Amino acid sequence: MGLRPARVYRNMDNKRPYTRRAITVHKKNFIKGVKGSKLRLFEMGTKKKYALCLFLYSKKNVQIRHNALEAARVASTSYIKKKANFFFLKMLVYPHHILREHAQAAIAQADRFYQGMAHPFGKPKSTAARVKTTQPIIKLYVDKDKLDDAKIALKRAGMKFPTGCKIKICEE
Repeated sequence: MGLRPARVYRNMDNKRPYTRRAITVHKKNFIKGVKGSKLRLFEMGTKKKYALCLFLYSKKNVQIRHNALEAARVASTSYIKKKANFFFLKMLVYPHHILREHAQAAIAQADRFYQGMAHPFGKPKSTAARVKTTQPIIKLYVDKDKLDDAKIALKRAGMKFPTGCKIKICEE
């Protein structure tokens, strides 16, 4: 079965966080069977002093899935690597929230094994980061002459998210 669209999971209103899982002691897991995150690297580039710092913010309170975060990281770093020799990019959110899916049977004679909405809780399928409007998602450090390239890189990263994004520029 394929991946559900992001619009199914993006809204955060009145949804309680579902995050109780143990990493080291598996007997203490509250939630079992959660797949790992695709987002593995959180810092890219060269750590040094830069003139500018750019932040990417979400325009709405939203849940962003781990594969969208990884796609945004890959898109922004691949662009900025071609344009700027020195940069430093940091992902500031981590996908803690576990997304559940109530699988729907769409075949003939499904009524024999399908329980309908009697037990609709769902099984863990993916993870997401719960992002608020005041919380930065990505931080990018560049020199002053590479400001336009950094804006384009963050714009490309924002296109991977299920909501609109805005860029804030700070001087170091």
